[in-house]
Amino acid sequence: MRLSRTVFVVTKTHAEDPANPGPAPVNHKGRIIVSSLVGTTIEFYDFYIYATAAISVFPLLFFHSSGGNGALLASLATFGVAFVARPLGSVLFGHFGDRAGRKATLLASLLTMGVATVLIGLLPTYTSIGIVAPMLLALMRFCQGLGLGGEWSGASLLAGENSRAGKRGFDSMWPQLGAPFGFLLANGFFFMLTMTMNYDSTQATTNHAFLAWGWRLPFLFSAVIVALGLYVRFKLHETPSFQRTKDRGEVVKAPVLEVFRSSWRDLIRGTFIMLATYTLFYLMTTWILSYAIGKVALGYLGISYHSFLVVQLITICAFALTIPISGLLGDKLGRKRFLLVVTVAIIAFGLSFGFFLDPARMGTGSSANLVLMTVFMLIGMALMGLTFGIQSALLPELFPTNVRYTGSAISYNVSSILGAAVAPFIAAWLAARFGPGSVGLYLVAMAVLTLIALITTHETRDLDLDAIGRDKPAGEVPESVLVDA
Repeated sequence: MRLSRTVFVVTKTHAEDPANPGPAPVNHKGRIIVSSLVGTTIEFYDFYIYATAAISVFPLLFFHSSGGNGALLASLATFGVAFVARPLGSVLFGHFGDRAGRKATLLASLLTMGVATVLIGLLPTYTSIGIVAPMLLALMRFCQGLGLGGEWSGASLLAGENSRAGKRGFDSMWPQLGAPFGFLLANGFFFMLTMTMNYDSTQATTNHAFLAWGWRLPFLFSAVIVALGLYVRFKLHETPSFQRTKDRGEVVKAPVLEVFRSSWRDLIRGTFIMLATYTLFYLMTTWILSYAIGKVALGYLGISYHSFLVVQLITICAFALTIPISGLLGDKLGRKRFLLVVTVAIIAFGLSFGFFLDPARMGTGSSANLVLMTVFMLIGMALMGLTFGIQSALLPELFPTNVRYTGSAISYNVSSILGAAVAPFIAAWLAARFGPGSVGLYLVAMAVLTLIALITTHETRDLDLDAIGRDKPAGEVPESVLVDA
């Protein structure tokens, strides 16, 4: 009897429901754009400022008693804490995002992320409170990871579930622009600080102004972005898709259990669809930095940090410009067809690493061919934008509305472990042992796995978000999983 009642309710519109007279509230397009963009901007801004500080600041201020490489490794360990926390955050915020709604969860994830980032900028150092200092740093990094685990999926759903008919790929790409924006903001901030404060990481002592207080400014500045995001998100209405799911009584008690029960294949597909994207991104941002500025005597290129940062700041524009192109082409060609072509191009790019990055061809130190490096980075960043831009539409399209937040968040963040957390370390080991060409082959291997996942995935461009997962026989959707069963 219960199931027949549910089917009846499906046919009703929000406006026809006596409990909800009038049309459902509509979110202003500009508010959707800013709300979805600001969270991912903070996400990647946080990544870059923490990564930079973990290499050049934290070893001296929070782990200096360890000395030498031990301090650096201890600092980098706190950087990795976020990758442990992100899957936990995806489950936590995914649960509430599918139970309580997108709006409230987006506010919570942004606040968690923002408060933790600002508090890092206020932490006392080892000389002030001893061992408690690195412990607090690790705790704040863990909280950052929790917030990050729920942010991307919520922002993508906010954009996608409020999208225009036939334009979901383009309308969903706004969160993706947060990656290049965060990169430009973070690296531009550090570039300005180190230049104006005349900071040289190879010679400066702990009493230098940058290490005394300058490094804190990028972390404290995040409060401005968070405040803007909270202001805009408070004015949001719930997304239409979730509201209709709630009105139909289809909200589930335990989204994480339900998504593993009903959509485990799509969880696996989504994870591996993102694998090439994440691997490419971290190779083009984290590993390439260490390879480019590393010592010539150790087989690296020996390019000055400031020179290479200029190359990165220029080429990141290719990343930003190709993201909207990805959204447009994903709508026109279909997600699957478009990503198959881009993934093949990533494989070809991986095979070119040995050509571009060979020290004998590239040159080293002051004689390094920065034009050739710029060409290499432009190709990699352009491919990154093309593969990344449509993912915020595709991953949510794999899952029904009542588990969409959880499913897309888990896929995205598990992929971050497989393709991001380990990529810089594997790449560094391969480059040291076998040269830069082997790093390209590593990218090829990850792209092949993505290619297989795409081949086994159905096209999602023309799917009605509300209809996804609702065509299953009644026996496959037990009433026991419903909140009001």
